[in-house]
Amino acid sequence: MHSSARFLIEFGAIILALGLLGRFAARFQFSPIPLYLLAGLAFGEGGLLPLGTSEEFVAIGAEIGVVLLLLMLGLEYSASDLVSNLKTQYTAGLVDAALNALPGAAMALLLGWGPVAAVVLAGVTWISSSGVIAKVLGDLGRLGNRETPVILSVLVLEDLSMAVYLPIITALLAGTGLAAGSLTLAVALGAAALVLLVAVRYGRHISRFVSSDDPEKLLLVVLGLTLLVAGLAQQLQVSAAVGAFLVGIALSGEAAEGAHNLLSPLRDLFAAVFFVFFGLHTDPASIPPVLLPALALAVVTAGTKVATGYWAARRAGISAKGRWRAGGTLVARGEFSIVIAGLAVTAGIEPSLGPLATAYVLILVIVGPLTARYTEPLATRLTGRRDKAAPKAGTGEDPEITAGEPYGVA
Repeated sequence: MHSSARFLIEFGAIILALGLLGRFAARFQFSPIPLYLLAGLAFGEGGLLPLGTSEEFVAIGAEIGVVLLLLMLGLEYSASDLVSNLKTQYTAGLVDAALNALPGAAMALLLGWGPVAAVVLAGVTWISSSGVIAKVLGDLGRLGNRETPVILSVLVLEDLSMAVYLPIITALLAGTGLAAGSLTLAVALGAAALVLLVAVRYGRHISRFVSSDDPEKLLLVVLGLTLLVAGLAQQLQVSAAVGAFLVGIALSGEAAEGAHNLLSPLRDLFAAVFFVFFGLHTDPASIPPVLLPALALAVVTAGTKVATGYWAARRAGISAKGRWRAGGTLVARGEFSIVIAGLAVTAGIEPSLGPLATAYVLILVIVGPLTARYTEPLATRLTGRRDKAAPKAGTGEDPEITAGEPYGVA
């Protein structure tokens, strides 16, 4: 068969399969990410239908998927919002990092994987899935709940931390020395600070320059600018994902809204390809040996995320029920855990890290929506008597839904 014809057949089959899996997930109201990962396992080496000619194109599509994920994330936040969150919620971010990154690092060291793998696995267990959590909040009708801004603040701080964390692991995975790694981090932090400064002071001018009434021109300019900046960032050993995130932050107003609407379908397409690509590089036979460590890590870090949300909501004066809802909602891991693990898999630092991360994400992306729904009723049943016997004034024991417009979701 002609190579181009085989490529079209293979890639078309992948896209069709992803579309059908996405429809199946939507029908039963859960995230399609685990199905995409399973599709990658099926199409990859050792799977049911190994790919041939289309694998190289899928790899390029996966890189674009990561770039678009971070770009769209940056478009959700204005520079002023980010600065405000850093000032007011940084303690919640520190607690979140301590409780959820340390179990991953400890597991890697217990498995004998070394310090670099420990830093990578710490990131995998630390970052919650903004996409899955945003969908769960909408599905459960909790956009107007008093705990929702607390949840979003934690997610924003995690997303911001990526601008620092990704350059660190990029330098570690590249095997650069202390001086080169410090220079990479300094460049990344300097670029982030510069973009935030420019976005705060001149964001309107940048958005006006990019903005266009013609959707085609707006799409081409934003996508071209993002890929260009991402490529330059990667050339400087910073991270293409960080470059894309900073481009998203720099855009605001009509330009950001228009770009978001135009790029959402592209993001969904290439993000799905990215999850498939990650699955392609994971041999299904390598998952069973790491299933027990992945399950243990999932149980521990589900508990630490619940504790994080509970603490942050309590600090904000939310009622006991809202605290439990906040904690249960933060459990899901997803896209960014896979992005971090994917960097390590590409660098080849530890063969078992990819399978463990795949199993870990599969578990928590399925369990996450369940904990969001059932943590509060279960906690209320177990602690109901004590809460009723000792109500405290000023703890937010008021209706959970506020009047007016619901809070936005990042």
